[in-house]
Amino acid sequence: MSRGTWKKWWYGEGGANELMALALPLILSSSVWTLQVTLDRIMLSRFDSNSVAAAMPAVCFFWTPFILLQYTANYATTFVAQYLGAGERRRIGPAVWQSIYFSVVAGVAFLALILLAPQVFALGDHSPEVQALETIYFRCLAFSALPMLIVASVNSFFSGRGQTWTVLLIDVCGLAVNAVLAFALIFGHFGMPRLGIAGAGWATVAGSSASAAVGLALFLGRCYRDEFQTLAGWRFDRELFRRLMRYGLPSGVQLGLDVLAFTVFIFIVGRLGDSELGATNITFTINMVAVLPMLGMAQAVSVLVGQRLGGDRPELAERTTWTGFGIAWLYMTAVALLYVLIPGFFLWLFENDEQPEQWAAVADRVPVLLRFVAVYSLFDSINLIFNFALRGAGDTRFVTIVAVMLAWPIMVLPSWAAWRFGWGLYWAWAFVTAYVIALALAFWIRFQMGRWKTMRVIETAPNKVAVAEPAEDYEQTTDSPRSGMATSVNP
Repeated sequence: MSRGTWKKWWYGEGGANELMALALPLILSSSVWTLQVTLDRIMLSRFDSNSVAAAMPAVCFFWTPFILLQYTANYATTFVAQYLGAGERRRIGPAVWQSIYFSVVAGVAFLALILLAPQVFALGDHSPEVQALETIYFRCLAFSALPMLIVASVNSFFSGRGQTWTVLLIDVCGLAVNAVLAFALIFGHFGMPRLGIAGAGWATVAGSSASAAVGLALFLGRCYRDEFQTLAGWRFDRELFRRLMRYGLPSGVQLGLDVLAFTVFIFIVGRLGDSELGATNITFTINMVAVLPMLGMAQAVSVLVGQRLGGDRPELAERTTWTGFGIAWLYMTAVALLYVLIPGFFLWLFENDEQPEQWAAVADRVPVLLRFVAVYSLFDSINLIFNFALRGAGDTRFVTIVAVMLAWPIMVLPSWAAWRFGWGLYWAWAFVTAYVIALALAFWIRFQMGRWKTMRVIETAPNKVAVAEPAEDYEQTTDSPRSGMATSVNP
């Protein structure tokens, strides 16, 4: 790469410098959440092996419905980004308020799942001790749904406008509270009761509540009230809420179905044995070290795509996406090499000297599983970046269809067959790898088709069509009473 080409790639519009300035706080924010989960797992693994084995199924059962709600609430980020790009700043506050209303109702309704926890975990056919711990942990986590959804709504205001350091501040506040309380409540330090896995759950509730309080206080600050209508825009707007649900729900459904598929996979692996389950849980936890930081990069790509499309500059949105992919792929390649070359470096963090026989059975399997992770990590960079680029445009129906069509026939059902016919743990992980590869290819092909360039979630229609397509493929509606034109694209 010549010096001139390098400068253009780094400093030009849609280049790496602009993307990294937005992405770095989001990467750190995602890393904060990764650190929180990893610290909890490390502490639980040092408490006892059953607790760390129970943590992953409980978290998966929590995240399966929750991620649907979270990404629906957080889809307000795309509305904020496109309104900002279109110069409609006074529509930003009302859009966030619609997300907050959704979060409050959804967070309260989430508590009903507490009643189903024992029956759900019984389906996994894990040992009675593990089932009891799974139920305890989930019941604690359920109370964190409401504050975590509020955080998702409020963060959309800051991330959609590019104020991503504030997002990091909100998340760090939650991490600090969670880390201190988890250490105290799991092991009984600082005069606190020794609660084990329940202590980890209640620490999560306290940390997420702290983040929600800080986020709401900042969102309602005087410096935003006039320009963005963060206080005056509190009224329920039926039409705006309908559009948030129209585009946000499919976005949440796709991720919810994805987590559901992995949750079922975890339950299937649990039937293979406790050591197989423990090894799988630890491997997924290690994998989060790589994936979640790149989730911050993907979110930054989504924000910039939304802003560029709001300003009717699809060619710049495309360049930003490819820049993000290049950075993500290089990072994931480096991490994949570490998984293969030094798996013991990641494994020692979870070592449990108090139960050497159980730990030895788990430790033998983790390095092999990390080789599967190394392979699919390269494709996860495609998956994350192009998936979130499509979300930033509003192409959320497609990502939902992909989740429905690929997860079960490629990963879940073959993994069940691996258990049913005795093929073993490694065949099940081969199917996980195949699923991630198929998902990545589907999103890349959809992006290459280019239909996303003409999509908008806000009222203002694009002034020009970036991709030549038949006019009848698009449906024009009047989504807002204050605007004579609106665009709704049928993907």
